[in-house]
Amino acid sequence: MSVGKAFRRWSLGALITSVAAATVAVTAAGPAIAEPVNLLPAPTQLPNRVDSLVPPPAVPKLAAIPARSVTPGASRELQELREAIMPTPVGDSFFDDWPRGLTARQPGDVLTSRTVTKVAAPLLFGAPVGSVRQIKFRTVDAENRPIFGTATLFVPPTPWKGPGARPIMINNPPIVTLGTRCTTGYTMSHGYGDDTNSSDVFPPTTGQSLAKGYAVIMPDHTGPRMAYAEPYIAAHVVLDSARAAAKFDPRNFGKGPIAMLGYSGGAIATNATAKLASSYAPDVASRFVGAAIGGVPADYRVLARAMNANLGTGIFHAAILGITRERPELLPLANNLARWLATNETLKNICTGTMGNLGATFVPTQLLSNDPDPFHSPVAERIFDITEMKGHKAAMPIYIYHGTQEWWIPASQARSLFAEQCRLGANATYREYPGEHITTLFVGFPDAMNWLEQRLAGHPPKSQC
Repeated sequence: MSVGKAFRRWSLGALITSVAAATVAVTAAGPAIAEPVNLLPAPTQLPNRVDSLVPPPAVPKLAAIPARSVTPGASRELQELREAIMPTPVGDSFFDDWPRGLTARQPGDVLTSRTVTKVAAPLLFGAPVGSVRQIKFRTVDAENRPIFGTATLFVPPTPWKGPGARPIMINNPPIVTLGTRCTTGYTMSHGYGDDTNSSDVFPPTTGQSLAKGYAVIMPDHTGPRMAYAEPYIAAHVVLDSARAAAKFDPRNFGKGPIAMLGYSGGAIATNATAKLASSYAPDVASRFVGAAIGGVPADYRVLARAMNANLGTGIFHAAILGITRERPELLPLANNLARWLATNETLKNICTGTMGNLGATFVPTQLLSNDPDPFHSPVAERIFDITEMKGHKAAMPIYIYHGTQEWWIPASQARSLFAEQCRLGANATYREYPGEHITTLFVGFPDAMNWLEQRLAGHPPKSQC
């Protein structure tokens, strides 16, 4: 029997039975255990049970490992699996092609560029647009290995009439997606698709900034591997996009003050950039005058408690896959079922709307792991520690805002981030708004933009610490 037929014969009833067994065992552990129910270990026999029901996927054998999946020190099998979970090429060399000779280039070196004004300008609904160009540049991944990044640069149609050089807004949209077709740069060069992130243009960070006369950088901060939710790759791409923009167009991007805004998935990038700017890019860190960080997923331990095995589980599992693309040490934790899902052509290219719908499965992460206690495995604990970025002081004033009634991204972690930055001596401001994640996206936006506009005008903020 072929692997495909064997998998198709795997019964949904067996899966439900396994989930039920895990749930019963977890519940039976009782309230004496401090961990929430959805993070408790599954029965020790569950991993073997799942792998006995689900055969391994047919991962292609490769004559050579593509550059994006080369993993020093890893086995050939793991590198082939890593390639199998990567996003599918989209037929656009700007995003697909991995340039040669990256090691010899400097961070922020521009590799190529193109004009996308005719496609991008109409997407901004009448905002004043002079030119829109995309740049491809050299940066590094989460492990500091050379890769490329992409970003879209917007310039208003009129010269800057204010004091000093033209200000720059870095707009980090929530790129909550695993597929390249749904990243911001692809949208700006190809137009809207069926599952385009509406947050690429709403709230109107780019349009409002252009109307103020600012230049705008929109980095594809998940990187070429579409590593959704991995903060280090995001920070590197954002900082090197600022370097690359200055090299490409020094008149509009080379000298002015830089502000930055990001919400939700974009807040992951903004928070990480604020924390890594001094150490990774001291040459541009001094130009940053402020960062607004909204609805920030700052602590993935908290997210696991809030999102595993409920309606948020589709987005949570997408984030795990995104991080795994950059940190393949997580791959050995994946059982056969997880590998089927992660290599599925549709699921590994999934975009925001569809991944949200997968929450209806309520599948717990414990069902997808070779370890019955995945959240307390040494690998997971290391990833939790790395992604929290604890102890990194923001290199610029920060404005943190969050919804009080958030349930999947609890406000407790935003409050903890604010408290930590105050302890480290950062200039920090914190605001909470009544509402949940989507409500706060729009309600909090005007105050965040006003705060950033004050920074770009040269007015220093008064810290609330």
